[in-house]
Amino acid sequence: MTPRSTNPTSRRQRPAKPALTREGIVAAATSIMRAEGLEKVTMRRLAQELDTGPASLYVYVANTAELHAAVLDELMGEVDLDLAEGGGDWRERLVGVLTSYTAVLFAHPALARSALSARPGGEHYLRLLERLLALLDDGGVPRAQAAWGVDVLLQVATATAAEHATRAQSPRAEAEWDALTRAVHEVPEDTHPHVRAMAGSLLSGSPQDRLGWYFRTLINGIAHTAVPDTRPRGH
Repeated sequence: MTPRSTNPTSRRQRPAKPALTREGIVAAATSIMRAEGLEKVTMRRLAQELDTGPASLYVYVANTAELHAAVLDELMGEVDLDLAEGGGDWRERLVGVLTSYTAVLFAHPALARSALSARPGGEHYLRLLERLLALLDDGGVPRAQAAWGVDVLLQVATATAAEHATRAQSPRAEAEWDALTRAVHEVPEDTHPHVRAMAGSLLSGSPQDRLGWYFRTLINGIAHTAVPDTRPRGH
């Protein structure tokens, strides 16, 4: 029997590691997020995955916040922008794209919460932004209103995804909903007449119905509400 060599393998004999790139780093971070959750997407864990040192990653990504923003941008590639195409009312096409964006975030609760503060600026985000602005332009929305309005639409979509994704993960979600239902329906009419009168409406509608209504309400408001004049005034 030939004894096993105890000599370490020469570095020259090891397969060469692929060169680091920002695209490869983001792809690896996205893979970790899908498998282990966003909380595991750290520089140390990513360096381990890529068989390198954390310091090597900072050449391409400044910090964990920038990394999470890049992962968010990568996932925005899953938003169905084809919903913006074709005929039909521009408002409904806009609602379709926004609903798809919300669904992508809803599928990744931790990322949805991170998206409330992350500032993506990558290719997929810019493509989404362009498509939303084009739809508002199709509807004849003035450019200043469209520019401010698209920010509100994305904020509402992001916040809604974060809220519902967080609730869906809570083991007490059903009990909390039941408690709220009882509180609204049993509130004294003499002290809370409006709450009591509209108890059914306050809790009505599915999350999908409400989300579509949020978007339509905002879109209609954006189309008809001028932005304030921000030009500097003379003295």
